[in-house]
Amino acid sequence: MPLTRKQKWRIDKVQSEKIARAGKAASKVESQLDKDEIEHSGKVITRYGQRQLVENEQGRVFQSVSRQNIGLSVAGDRVLFQKTKHNEAIVTAIYPRDSELKRQGKLIAANIDQLWIVVALEPHYEFELIDRYLIMAENSKLPIGIIVNKIELSSDEKSTTKDFMHYKSLDYDVHFVSVKNQTNLDTFKEKLVNKSHIFLGQSGVGKSSLINSLIPDLELRVSEISNKSKLGKHTTTNTTIYHIPSGGDLIDSPGVREFQLENLTELEIKNGFKEFKALSSECRFRDCKHINEPNCAVKDSLDQGKISNSRYQSYLNILP
Repeated sequence: MPLTRKQKWRIDKVQSEKIARAGKAASKVESQLDKDEIEHSGKVITRYGQRQLVENEQGRVFQSVSRQNIGLSVAGDRVLFQKTKHNEAIVTAIYPRDSELKRQGKLIAANIDQLWIVVALEPHYEFELIDRYLIMAENSKLPIGIIVNKIELSSDEKSTTKDFMHYKSLDYDVHFVSVKNQTNLDTFKEKLVNKSHIFLGQSGVGKSSLINSLIPDLELRVSEISNKSKLGKHTTTNTTIYHIPSGGDLIDSPGVREFQLENLTELEIKNGFKEFKALSSECRFRDCKHINEPNCAVKDSLDQGKISNSRYQSYLNILP
């Protein structure tokens, strides 16, 4: 439904007020800069409203605002900043992003090295749900792996492992762990070193338990961020970066943890199945849907057992 003139006016008014507040805050901080203050490199660890916390290369955190003409930063952004006389900072530039994660068109985090889907034996994993996350990652051009948690509940570990062989054959990294029993966690931690990670998955699969096992003092870290940002309890709703003691960074947000597939086009869904994408050029029709068309390379590969039947069923179910 199109917006009325009054609704458009209200939206423009709100946006103008936000821009004015941002400009005023930036001007106030900029007036406190030392004339000879050099620019430092840092990383945004969380954003709240028009402000952000920026961590320098030595691990010191500054409450900061951005110059009005550089746009908004998000957690994970690499930035240049200048310190003020009052131990605050102003962000003067945002480095180009290597990657972006968006939800409903809104940028959530930047410079992510690895996404992880967390599934479990209880609630039992569903291949279609896994494939939905993989589609999202493939279209975002983000590496993604799979963590199968609660393996202590398995009565047949070989069968569980077999369920994920087709993902391994597609070069998706798969880890079988038990957070409860600390099974295979040390091996998994080695994968996290020197990279920034986000964990995704449905409720109840053990994401929070996994995160708490990686960062045992997480509640203390959240409290420290809360004190620095003066956000109080609202800190837990913000996307924030935490350092993992064994190495690597966690980009965490409760809203992001249960990230769901948004409305994607048919082409985006097809591109999300990378084994289909590799075969599409061999199909007779350029716009082949891989359903009933003749001389379809995907269907031929399915008949020959080269494509997983569960993956193909997920594809049919996800198509609009």
